[in-house]
Amino acid sequence: MLDESLLDAPDALARADRRDLLRGAAEAGARVRTAARHAAEAGIGALAPEGRPRAVLVAGPGTAASGVADLIGALAGASAPVTAIRPTGVAAAAGALRWTLPGWAGSVDLLLIATADGSEPGLALLAEQAYRRGCTVVAVAPVRSPLRKAVDGVHGLVVPMAAAPHGEYDAETSAAGPGTLWALLTPLLALLDRVGLIDAPPDKLQKVADRLDRTAERCGPAIATYSNPAKTLAAELADSLPLVWTEGDAAGPVGRRFAAVLAELAGRPALVAELPQALPSHGGLLAGAFAAGADPDDFFRDRVDEPEAMRARVVLLRDRPAGGLTASPAARELALSHDTAISELEPEEGSSELEALAELLAVTDFAAVYASLASDNRT
Repeated sequence: MLDESLLDAPDALARADRRDLLRGAAEAGARVRTAARHAAEAGIGALAPEGRPRAVLVAGPGTAASGVADLIGALAGASAPVTAIRPTGVAAAAGALRWTLPGWAGSVDLLLIATADGSEPGLALLAEQAYRRGCTVVAVAPVRSPLRKAVDGVHGLVVPMAAAPHGEYDAETSAAGPGTLWALLTPLLALLDRVGLIDAPPDKLQKVADRLDRTAERCGPAIATYSNPAKTLAAELADSLPLVWTEGDAAGPVGRRFAAVLAELAGRPALVAELPQALPSHGGLLAGAFAAGADPDDFFRDRVDEPEAMRARVVLLRDRPAGGLTASPAARELALSHDTAISELEPEEGSSELEALAELLAVTDFAAVYASLASDNRT
């Protein structure tokens, strides 16, 4: 259940936000600027690479590192394959996780490590393994972390992770915290720009920070729900099973992160698929038990003490469709034909790929935070 009255009560939201998640979301633009400065100070802007890497490998723990790998893969496109190295271990604790390079990785490949913790011995071992194989290693980790001491200057380059502008807070410990993703991603964008895999020069990173700031103003706690896209989305998802349908290169990883953050921060399930494949993949959900009119039991029984049934709701995240072709009309038609409500988000017209990605990430991150704060089991 979602307490919608809380959404338009800024003081109550602030009291409920014990992990400072709203602050983390609002400071995303500042984290990009700080992270870009750290990358420049580490010498990334002065790099003169001899050529592109054959492949990019990305490793790290938690939701943020998964999001970094997914976003880099989308932005790199056909420039180079991007492979996420998934951790193994008996638990999700930092000391238990281990990462292993694929057998084919070697001297023409680039290993990127992203961690908001930096105490994982498995990542230090991975960097050592990559060094022995001749891989180039670049990591983003907290400034005083064991990983930085183990890797920097010996097995590779470490860029200090950008700290929160006004000091650390509880959201920093969460890999799903809204500011963590940008603190880890930004230095790697600067690096991949230098090696020619993506287009992210300093002026474009500044525009990303500006877009994050403007979106934070639109989505802030003082803005009423009716004119706040993040609060509106959080309210629309109350008592629903979100079916997140994405269209466009940037929208895919945003949708997958949205589902992951909803689960981790708000304890809410969501399913994600890319259009047009989402139509056959999720079509059965619109006609089954999660359909708007589904009621397989006795219509006349007393439901006073029963919780309201969860119904599917389509969330359409759109970026520029490839080649101008779009499956959005078919998606709307399918949803409406089953009386299924639909929410839509798309970036401002004329946005660059990075700006579009930043806007969609910011709105969905804020929405996940509001869903977390206004949920009965979280407040």
